Amino acid sequence: MSGSAVVIGAGVVGLTTAVCLAESGMDVRVDTDRPSLVTTSAAAGAMWDPYLVEPAGLVERWSTATLAVLTSLSADADTGVRLVEGTHESRVPCGMPAWAAHVDARPCPPGELRPGFVHGWRYRAPLVDMPRYLTYLSRRFERAGGRVRYHRYDGLDEAMREAPVVVNCSGAGARQLAADPTVEAVRGQLVVIENPGLHSFFCDDTPGAEELMYIYPHADVVVLGGTAERGSWELRADESAAEEIIRRCSAVEPSIAGARVLEHRVGLRPVRPEVRLTEERRGGGLLLHNYGHGGAGVTLSWACARDVVDRVRAACGPTA
Repeated sequence: MSGSAVVIGAGVVGLTTAVCLAESGMDVRVDTDRPSLVTTSAAAGAMWDPYLVEPAGLVERWSTATLAVLTSLSADADTGVRLVEGTHESRVPCGMPAWAAHVDARPCPPGELRPGFVHGWRYRAPLVDMPRYLTYLSRRFERAGGRVRYHRYDGLDEAMREAPVVVNCSGAGARQLAADPTVEAVRGQLVVIENPGLHSFFCDDTPGAEELMYIYPHADVVVLGGTAERGSWELRADESAAEEIIRRCSAVEPSIAGARVLEHRVGLRPVRPEVRLTEERRGGGLLLHNYGHGGAGVTLSWACARDVVDRVRAACGPTA
């Protein structure tokens, strides 16, 4: 597939979309107002976790297809993707999620549960070191002939003058850029500490829990989370929130108490009632939207990107 395209946004959704378009044969440029390593994606935990429910049928397909790609990428240490075993646990009785079968999850016997938890399941899934993964995607994009330009758009009409195909992957920025009031920023903060020797992940999956709690080990570091503050666009780390994250996680995993804090990360999850993956004709060109993944950008990224390629091919033909 030939032709040129501009992708707006250098987070995990934007970079993955750009990679797929460039590897399909298109001349692709990513336009972004910030480097990928300071996007919300770089601040993520992160692991494959299809917690989104809308649009239901598509989310299931997107998440399982992306699981296959991430599993394949885990064979290459340079990607930052590893298959890691761990547990999701709940303080109240609950059933395993519908996606459990895709990762061969099994119920935890009582002896495997952390104190205070009454139900859980153990499974193995891709855990992603986001700074390394974004660096990998950037290198892969460049190898496919892609280019990056630092530019902030005031509106999509301006972008449509840049290429016959434009893909809007602007995340929370779509609230302004696409004039989409349904997009809401949900602020997430996490803490990165030295790894005291953890090899398995943990996530508190108690239904209706007021606070997020997860422990994701990456080689020499552990990512502790987190917060979910709706409507907050503040990107500065909150010291008291960081202390509370460490306190909650240490109560579940005492080995991390006192570990040296290396970094604080803050990002704005682009939350929307459902993922927007649509296309429209504008000014003689093709505009596609691929945003609103909330905190599931990694989980849905490859399948959504491939859907974008399919839509470009269907709308413009193989010579697009």
